[in-house]
Amino acid sequence: MGAMEKGKAGKSKLEERHLWHNSMTIDFGRGREVVESWVVFHVLCFSRDGVCTSIRRFMSCLNEIIRNCSLDPFVFYKWYQSKLPDDYTVEAQGLNQHGAASSSHVTGDEETRISTAPEGVMGEQETISVQPHVPAQHASSSSQVEEETQNVGVNEVMRTSKRSGKQPAWLSDYQTEGFSDEEVNLAFFSSLGDPITYEQAAKDDKWVEAMKVEIASIERNQTWELVDLPSESVPIGVKWVYKTKLNEKGAIDKFKERLVVKGYAQNKGIDYNEVFAPVARWDTIRTILAVAAHNGWIVKQLDVKSVFLHGELKETIYVEQTKGFIKLGAEEKVYKLKKALYGLKQAPRAWFTRIEGYFVKEGFKKSAHDHTLFIKQVWNKVIIISLYVDDLIYTGNDVELCKEFCNSMKKEFEMTDLGQMKYFIGVEITQSSGSISMVQKKYAKEVLERFGLWEGNSVKNPIVPGSIFAVDNDAEQEVDDSEYKCLVGSLMYLTVTRPDLMFAVGYIARFMTKPKEFHMQLAKRILRYVKGTFNFGITYSKSSTGKLQVFADSDYAQDIEDRRCTSGYVFLLSDATISWSSRKQDIVALSSTEAEYVAAANCACHCVWLKGLLGELAGKKLGIVEINYDNNSTINLSMNPVMHRRTKHIDVWYHFLRELVNKDEVKLLFCPSIEQVADVMTKPIKLETFEKFRDCMGVRMIED
Repeated sequence: MGAMEKGKAGKSKLEERHLWHNSMTIDFGRGREVVESWVVFHVLCFSRDGVCTSIRRFMSCLNEIIRNCSLDPFVFYKWYQSKLPDDYTVEAQGLNQHGAASSSHVTGDEETRISTAPEGVMGEQETISVQPHVPAQHASSSSQVEEETQNVGVNEVMRTSKRSGKQPAWLSDYQTEGFSDEEVNLAFFSSLGDPITYEQAAKDDKWVEAMKVEIASIERNQTWELVDLPSESVPIGVKWVYKTKLNEKGAIDKFKERLVVKGYAQNKGIDYNEVFAPVARWDTIRTILAVAAHNGWIVKQLDVKSVFLHGELKETIYVEQTKGFIKLGAEEKVYKLKKALYGLKQAPRAWFTRIEGYFVKEGFKKSAHDHTLFIKQVWNKVIIISLYVDDLIYTGNDVELCKEFCNSMKKEFEMTDLGQMKYFIGVEITQSSGSISMVQKKYAKEVLERFGLWEGNSVKNPIVPGSIFAVDNDAEQEVDDSEYKCLVGSLMYLTVTRPDLMFAVGYIARFMTKPKEFHMQLAKRILRYVKGTFNFGITYSKSSTGKLQVFADSDYAQDIEDRRCTSGYVFLLSDATISWSSRKQDIVALSSTEAEYVAAANCACHCVWLKGLLGELAGKKLGIVEINYDNNSTINLSMNPVMHRRTKHIDVWYHFLRELVNKDEVKLLFCPSIEQVADVMTKPIKLETFEKFRDCMGVRMIED
C-alpha cells in the first residue's frame, strides 16, 4: 500500500494533500488563477507518489505563479508559510548552499533524497527529510498516522553530507554577507532591480512616470475606446511589465515598461486567426552591411516607439482597465481595442501588415527573397530598408533620399532616430570610411560571466582534432540538461558574428536530450575559446573586389553514432563571410563522392537564394556563381551522369545541382584542400589551418 494507502475517508494520501492545497483560501484578488496555477505546479514538481522530483523545477514553477498572477514575492512567501499546518515539518541540510529553494517549500508523502549540488561540486548527496502530512479534516487516529509513517520509511536513518557547502561562483557578484540563505533565495524571486507588480512600481517615481508616458502613447494613438462590456463577451486581463534597458556599453539606457495583454487567455477562431509575421534574416542583414561597406554607404537605424500599437485589428477584443489608471465613475467599463497591444497573439502580424502597406504606398518594392526587405529606386538613386519588428535599418547611395524617407517615417509613426547603426539586437556595429564591423563583445562577456568563466583560462581553438568519438552512454555521467541547453542556446546566438564557432556549437547541439559530462566539457572549452577571442568579429572592407566567393565541403562518416556526414558552406563578400552553415546530412552516404555531392547540392540551393537577393540589391542580374570544391568526382558528376552504378541510388532531389550547372546558374571549380575555407565547417582541424581559415572568413579582432 505504501504512500498510496487509503485512509478512513476513502482517499489516498496524495489525493488528500492535493485537496488540502486546492482548498486554500487565497486573498490576492486572483484566487481562481492562483489555484489553477497551483494545480499545474504540483503536476510538474511532484511524482505520482508525492515525491518532490526537482528543487530547480520547484523554484521555477513557483516563480511562474508569482509572475503570472502579479503577486508580491515576499508577501506570497510569508502567506505560503502561514498556510503550512503546525504538524507539517521539514528537515533539510545544506540546501541553500547552491542557490536551491528554501527547504520549507518542499512537500511530499515520503522521505525524499535529492541532490542539490551541481555534479562534480559536491562529493555526496544532500538530503531532504520530509514528514508526511494529513489534513486535520481527514486525519485518523495518531496511532494510524504513526503506522503509515513507518510504512513509507520515514524513520529510516538518512546519510547526510559532512562537507561544508561552497558558494556558487555567480553569487560572488552580489552582496550576500549578513543575509540568510532563505533571504538570498527570496531576493532572486524577482528580476534584479526591476519591479514585478504594479504595487512595487508605484512606489518609484521613475516607473510611475514611465507608465504615464505609456498610457499617453496608447491614448494618443487611439488604440482603444472605453465602452460597456456586452453581456456575451469576456474581457481579457492586462498587466504591467517592467525592464531596465541597457546600451551596448552595459550602462542604463532607459526604464522601459509595457502594458501587456494576457494573450494566453485568447481563443483561436474567436480572438485571433493567423499570427505569423516575418522578421529579417541575419543573412540578409549581413549582406546589406557588406554591400554598404563595398560602396561606402552609411547604414542608419530607426526605432519605432510602441510598435505594436500601430497594428490595426480585425477582431473585436475587450480588455480590462489597468491598475492605477481606472477611470473614475466608469469602473465597470472596459476598453475595446481598435489597434493591437503587446501580448496579443496577432499583434506582430498586425504591425507587419501596417508597415508593409505603408512601404508599398511610398513606392517601395518588397523583395521576393526576403519579405522584410524593401527597395526603392528613383532613376539611379536607391534606398534599401530591412525590418526586424520595431528595429529598422536603411542605407542608400543618395543622402537626400535617405533624409526624405526618415522624415516621412517620423510623420507616419512615432520614431526615434538613432543615427548611424551602432547597436542592433545585441550586435555592436562600427562604421568607418573604409569598413563596417560586427562584434558581440558585450554579449560574449555576459555569457562568460553567467557561466563563471570570465576569469578562466583561454584556449586558441574551440575544438581540437580527435575530440569527436563515441561516448559510452552507460559509463559516462549525465549532466543537468537545463544548464546544458541554456549554455548551447547562448553560444548559438554568438554564431551571428562568429562563423569560426559554427561547427563546434552545431556539434554539441546534437546532444540536447541526454547530455553527458564529455559534452559539457566540450561546451566549456568553446567558452574558454570565446574568452580569448571575445572581441573578435566580422569586418567588411571597401577595398574588396565585390565578387561573391563560395566554398562548400563535406566530411565523410565522422560521426561515430550514426555515420552521417556534415555539410558546410561559406559565402564571402567584401572580404568577409555573409552566410555560412554547418549541418548534419539527412542521409547516410555510401561514398565520399555521394557525401560531397549532397553538400554541393545544399550549397547550390542557398546560392540560388543569395544570388537573387544580391541581384535585387545591385539592381541587375548576376552571372554564374562559382562554387569552390575540392572533390573532382563531385565536379564531374555535377556536369555529367558518370559513375552511374555507384550513384544511381542518389535521391533525385540532389540532382537539382546538375540542372543548375546546365543552366549556367552555378559552376563548380576545383580548389585544393589547403585552400578550402568550408573545411572549418565540417570537422575539427589543426590549429594552424583553423587560424588561417578564420582569417580568410574575415573574423578578426575589433578595436574599440
